[in-house]
Amino acid sequence: MIDPTAPVRLARPSRDLRAAERFYVDGLGLAVLWRTTEHVPGEHDLLMVGPPGAAWHVELTHDPLRPTVPAPTVDDLFVVYLGGPVDEALVERLVAAGGSRVASHNPYWDAHGVTIADPDGYRLVLCSRTWP
Repeated sequence: MIDPTAPVRLARPSRDLRAAERFYVDGLGLAVLWRTTEHVPGEHDLLMVGPPGAAWHVELTHDPLRPTVPAPTVDDLFVVYLGGPVDEALVERLVAAGGSRVASHNPYWDAHGVTIADPDGYRLVLCSRTWP
């Protein structure tokens, strides 16, 4: 069995780490936890963002020599449970930081939150509900 407090990393490719950083740091308010941009052959450039001290973070990668084109689907979701109404100022900040407000493929998420596509097309859901 996996320890329920085990750290979690969600890793995704990005076309542009600067654009991703604007969205997740300037828009969503996460912190840069780690960054590498040394362009070492065979290594990826990395941007890790998340809340300081949390047991999870998002790792965004870019291989400058062999870039992977992000291929998100409408159900590739990163859901943040806010436990209350979605602040429209946060949505506006995310859009200003390069996101696009979109209708969710699953109407559940539109009924209980707001869905925003990041600059690579991956979807962030700001959910007004709590979990669990």
